[in-house]
Amino acid sequence: MKIDKALEQHYEEYGDNHVGSSADTPIRKDAFELSPLEKMEKIESNVYEILETLGMDLTDDSLKGTPRRVAKMFVNEIFGGLLPENKPSASTFENKYKYGEMLVEKNIVVYSTCEHHLLPIVGRAHVGYISKGKVVGLSKMNRIVDYFSKRPQVQERLTMQIVQEMQKVLGTDDVACVIDAKHLCVNSRGIRDIESSTVTAEFGGKFKEESARREFLNYIKLETEF
Repeated sequence: MKIDKALEQHYEEYGDNHVGSSADTPIRKDAFELSPLEKMEKIESNVYEILETLGMDLTDDSLKGTPRRVAKMFVNEIFGGLLPENKPSASTFENKYKYGEMLVEKNIVVYSTCEHHLLPIVGRAHVGYISKGKVVGLSKMNRIVDYFSKRPQVQERLTMQIVQEMQKVLGTDDVACVIDAKHLCVNSRGIRDIESSTVTAEFGGKFKEESARREFLNYIKLETEF
């Protein structure tokens, strides 16, 4: 199995501290020794034990299928971005029409999971780039956001991973991403602040210049009407 280079390194976990050694997802080198089905079987057993420890009656019709459902959800859905085979193929095309201005895909839905408490992160990503001869299909930008979102994440890392993948696909540093998201680990537990959201940004190449950065930020503030 071909393993995404970004998943090859092993990094120590940092608990509640929002710090990390790089933009790579902290994952063990033996992460792919088990098949998805084998992972589901182990997770199902572990979820069963957790619910039983909490005192739940797992013979109840409503609960008896929960460990299996959670296992399938973890492997195939909310953490599907840990599987290299799920990485979207982002085909590029020659910029034959010589479009030289900024292209922005805004309001891309982000569904991710905080790696500190395994609670949802929900928000919007705005991604822009300036072509250096290549363009990418618009839906591929959404798929890149979705792929890196489907992992245990911190928002800072997610923002960086989206930019770095777009830079690699397009062959240019001129890529930017802003994410505005709510973290249920803040909204539903601890301080339980349901109003606050977190904004992160990563600017590459020309987007580090004030004029390009300001233009990008103005684009994502525009109202979209149909």
